[in-house]
Amino acid sequence: MSTEVRVPQLPESVADATLVTWHKKVGDAVARDENLADLETDKVVLEVPAPAAGVLKSLDKAAGSTVTSGELLAVIEAGAAAAPSAKPGSKPEAKKDQQTAKTTGAKEAPPPAARVAPQAKEQPPGKLSPAARRMVEENSLSAGDIAGSGRDGRISKSDVSQHLESGAAPARPAAGRAERRVPMTRLRARIAERLVEAQSTAALLTTFNEVDMQALLALRARYKDAFEKRHGVRLGFMSFFARACIEALRRYPVVNASVEGADIVYHDYYDIGMAVSTDRGLVVPVLRDADQMDFAAIEKAVAGFAERARGGSLSIEELTGGTFSITNGGVFGSLLSTPILNAPQSAILGMHRIQDRPVAVDGAVVVRPMMYVALTYDHRIIDGREAVQFLVAVKESIEDPARLLLQV
Repeated sequence: MSTEVRVPQLPESVADATLVTWHKKVGDAVARDENLADLETDKVVLEVPAPAAGVLKSLDKAAGSTVTSGELLAVIEAGAAAAPSAKPGSKPEAKKDQQTAKTTGAKEAPPPAARVAPQAKEQPPGKLSPAARRMVEENSLSAGDIAGSGRDGRISKSDVSQHLESGAAPARPAAGRAERRVPMTRLRARIAERLVEAQSTAALLTTFNEVDMQALLALRARYKDAFEKRHGVRLGFMSFFARACIEALRRYPVVNASVEGADIVYHDYYDIGMAVSTDRGLVVPVLRDADQMDFAAIEKAVAGFAERARGGSLSIEELTGGTFSITNGGVFGSLLSTPILNAPQSAILGMHRIQDRPVAVDGAVVVRPMMYVALTYDHRIIDGREAVQFLVAVKESIEDPARLLLQV
């Protein structure tokens, strides 16, 4: 009995997906619910589980294909036996090799020079003459791409010369001049599209300030062990900055607003996007109703986002919406930057590296752990006064964390 494997129902906002890779090949045994392939959409990677156990009979779509919901991907034959695969070093193969060696005799033995060649793994001994081997190494060629005219496919110098003259394999490029062409992933292409859209549709402007992190660092050092023991999650900085931004958004609601046509849409809720960097690109999962979450809930959510983002298991719902975003370039060592807002949001806060710097405090020069913070905003609806005051409010909350508890 055959079972069809089809593209699962894609989210409503996703039209199609790219078949990134197959984890099985034709003839392989598969178990029910085993992941057969990965599908990449504009935002997430979806797994294709096997609907039944059996043997993979056919693959109807190649890796790199664009697919839509319900398309046929593969066929599984239930109850069939998997194709046998010979194990390396098994006794039958060993006997076969010994028998071959006896019948062919010493005439077929490779020359000593070939056995000690530095690229013996890539250029099998016995297939290249010494002169041909030298040409292959000097031109960075692969022996597997060259047709040999000698006995048993042996490659001669003339075979290599003809291969070079045909233009099938270019000579080694000059040092430092090599290049590779790799197509963008769907996620990277979508990121590029949204960033260009934000640059071309919004009037972006960035304002900066600096925050003295000494009080927050002291508070964190004092309570981080007790916090982790009680809540099972580390106490980081994101929860403090998220709470500080929420308090500032309450004071300056236009920073939490968005533009729709000729209207300004004010949001009376606080869905905070947290930028997370992955190998595939930057994603921004959203903390829903973040104003209703305590510090532990925010830290757990952020840790969960990071883990699932790197594993490609975030859902579409977790990546859509949001009224304001926070990004932290400081984890990569960035001292200062101008973040680009996540449209249709109208503002984004950029955190940066904490660095000891001399600053003036009460008329004296002291060394303090300082962080530059940046607010990029849409100047169409947010004036400079509101942007600066928002950033000052965030600064005050971080420099005096008690304000977050008292909401002053």
